[in-house]
Amino acid sequence: MTVAKIRLYVEHPLGQGQSVPLNRDQAHYLFGVMRLSPGNAVALFNGHDGEWLASVAEAGKRGGTLRVDRQTRPLQLPPDLWLMFAPIKKARTDFIVEKAAEMGARRICPVQTDFTNSERIRQDRLQAHAVEAAEQCGGTYLPGVSELQKLDHVLDTWPDDRRLMFCDEALAGASETLGQAGGDKWAILIGPEGGFSGAERDRLHAAPFAHPVSLGPRILRADTAAVAAMTLWQQALGDWH
Repeated sequence: MTVAKIRLYVEHPLGQGQSVPLNRDQAHYLFGVMRLSPGNAVALFNGHDGEWLASVAEAGKRGGTLRVDRQTRPLQLPPDLWLMFAPIKKARTDFIVEKAAEMGARRICPVQTDFTNSERIRQDRLQAHAVEAAEQCGGTYLPGVSELQKLDHVLDTWPDDRRLMFCDEALAGASETLGQAGGDKWAILIGPEGGFSGAERDRLHAAPFAHPVSLGPRILRADTAAVAAMTLWQQALGDWH
């Protein structure tokens, strides 16, 4: 059985017998960096059609073509979980996006809080990091990265059927709280390095859809908190149990 050692995300429908054109960057990666040649296998996914085994039909410096042979895995949707976080330093924001994609977030949402240090993001660059993470972790779904939105606006337009796990370092008993809450549509909110403002904290505690939880007795960095929160939620309500 042919096994592909390289996985590639493509923005193209996938089905048996289809030809998938490669852009210049993809061709450079497959043929210039990974040294593939015609006949070599590549695993493809597009976030909609599952994973498919393909082979190199044409290889060039500026492009190429892959031929889709057969499906190897169906689409596996992660739980309906959003990760909301306040952007921090560039490398650590990249880390949060990568880990969110690896750990099963369906949507990644940067939010601007009162104490957010970074007021601008490159949505396209963060989406590219999510693509790389999905390629490496074997996922068949690609989470979308939203544009930066103000937290107040997000809360003003909050959907009625979604619950919010609000990470509050002043509380304890997170697992029990989540277990009692139930529901299958959730979001996790991680605060900025300076924490939430008093007004934000009051609003979140008062929101009927918000469930304040603790991530333990120590104050975590924002990127560590994102991983800890997703681990806690996945174990309590997600697809890890």
